[in-house]
Amino acid sequence: MEDKQKLEQMVNELNIYKQQAEVLQQQMESLKATISEFTTAEDTLTGIKGKENAETLVPIGAGSFLITELKSTDEVIVGFGAGAAAKKNITDAKESIAQQKKELEDAMKKVDSNLQKITQFIMQKSPEAEALLQKVESGE
Repeated sequence: MEDKQKLEQMVNELNIYKQQAEVLQQQMESLKATISEFTTAEDTLTGIKGKENAETLVPIGAGSFLITELKSTDEVIVGFGAGAAAKKNITDAKESIAQQKKELEDAMKKVDSNLQKITQFIMQKSPEAEALLQKVESGE
């Protein structure tokens, strides 16, 4: 009976760790998507710097865009999160975006490290749980 209780405890523990791993994996995907947006912003700022009256596409939702002509490329509005934004020149905007992107990359490294630790634990404990399951099923 003690082996059966130990098996239940191990299975519950492994399930909790698997759920944590899934949450961390979702966080990784979200961070990757956000970092990709920052990379796109950096590339766009690099591409428009110093170009007056250049044409660009502005997303309006549902995969649709307006073709517009840029009036000025001297300044852009940069978001800081929580609905806050500020007008900045292109160089300062790129620095701000690069800093935010670096913070996200650092956060992603931490999430990845935690995910690896959890995955390693699961891989280590799964064979033990399998062996205990076989023991309980065989009635030893």
